[in-house]
Amino acid sequence: MSFGLLAYLDSIKARDPAPRSRWEILLYPGVWALFYHRIAHWLFEGKLFFLARLVNHLSRFLTGIDIHPGARIGRHFFIDHGYVVIGETAEIGDDVTIYQHVTLGGTNPTNGVAGKRHPTIEDGAIIGSGANVLGPIIVGARARIGANSVVTRDVPPGATMVGIPARQTLVDADQSSASFLPYGTPCTNHFDPATQKLEILQCELEQLRARIAELVEEREQAKEAAAKPRRRAASGDRA
Repeated sequence: MSFGLLAYLDSIKARDPAPRSRWEILLYPGVWALFYHRIAHWLFEGKLFFLARLVNHLSRFLTGIDIHPGARIGRHFFIDHGYVVIGETAEIGDDVTIYQHVTLGGTNPTNGVAGKRHPTIEDGAIIGSGANVLGPIIVGARARIGANSVVTRDVPPGATMVGIPARQTLVDADQSSASFLPYGTPCTNHFDPATQKLEILQCELEQLRARIAELVEEREQAKEAAAKPRRRAASGDRA
């Protein structure tokens, strides 16, 4: 049991550069939400639905994370921060990472697979903050869902989805890296975690260059607009 807990904490440390020790990770609300969910799910499987819901509501009060007792969750699941909602028929594989304000939501029960209203998230997927994954769809292994995306269709393994509604980027699923890619996707669609800070700085530099170009263009347009009345006045004087 202790070995399993240590492996779980180490799996989180490998995905989050913030904690300095395992003890610090034990304070994470996502860790406690998963702990309470294991109890609630065990009660739910035993058809002790009221007790399962009671544990669920206690967990939501303490952690700000709402996981329905019926949801099935694999090993090394990591919720970074909180305010996540996971529905009853959701299924989550191993090594899945979810950031804050994510919803694994349901749809009208008459619209999909009977009894299955919520998504299935396969091994190693990453769901960015604010994303909504809705309905009985499948998010493939190692797929990445960009922040604030709304996903309503199946996602191929290794794909990167962005936008509302979510669309796949031009990167082929076959090119997806098997290693963990934290914090979503920077300017380039793939990057090495070892050079993460450099990639982010390059992103910021590109954004600054684009903004400077926009300001220069706006300034030139303003000069051109101001010069037109003077040219008209000068031509009128000559006339």
